[in-house]
Amino acid sequence: MKSPRILVTNDDGIDSPGIYALWKAMSKVGTPTIIAPRTEQSASSHSITLNKPLFINYISRNYGFEGWSVDGTPADCTKIGINEVLKERPDLIISGINCGANLGVDLIYSGTVSAAAEGALMGIPSIAISLASFQTDDYRASKIVAIEVAEYVLKNKMPKGTLLNINVPYADPKDIKGKLITRQGSQYFMDEFEKRIDPRKNTYYWIKGKKVDNDNSIEYDGKAIQNNYISITPISFNLTDESYLNDLKKINE
Repeated sequence: MKSPRILVTNDDGIDSPGIYALWKAMSKVGTPTIIAPRTEQSASSHSITLNKPLFINYISRNYGFEGWSVDGTPADCTKIGINEVLKERPDLIISGINCGANLGVDLIYSGTVSAAAEGALMGIPSIAISLASFQTDDYRASKIVAIEVAEYVLKNKMPKGTLLNINVPYADPKDIKGKLITRQGSQYFMDEFEKRIDPRKNTYYWIKGKKVDNDNSIEYDGKAIQNNYISITPISFNLTDESYLNDLKKINE
């Protein structure tokens, strides 16, 4: 039986501990190929590089870790990986393991999710996986669920244009209550900008914010994570607001 071909990417960059953990996990599922940004590309959303060339470099490290670094965005990595680097289309694309959760409205900004979304738009089963913590010392639970979901997706068809967005609590695997199939919640950050003055008296700003989560049920991704469940959300990128479509047609009356 032919080993499944798996494209592994992320937005934290090819040097991140999360992509190494994901490569280790996917090595148990099939044959992974790493194609990831050369540097961190967090919050790059679904941007692609148009105004400069894309450079790729082959990377080889200890323990068999090898792949290509791309001087571009996560979506660039998926695009150039499928169209130029890989000899055959992958059977699966998986992006992560991201440092920090991708929940609620944050999905709009996430490079991790967008790398997987690019694959889904190409008709390839795709997964994004994030650890709900900025600690990078324990990927055990993330690796377990990455293997389980990857094996499920490889055995079962997914709708074209849909990806799975997985978020994993930062906890010992035995303390996680289980997996929940969830909806994208309404969690968002209320933006604040800290004004500063540099030594040359120029004004600049640092963005910061406070998390706001008004969801009240574990059927939503953010609340599931808060209650120590793994959240798995099917995401589709048809952005048409069907509920408003017919009402808007009245503009022609």
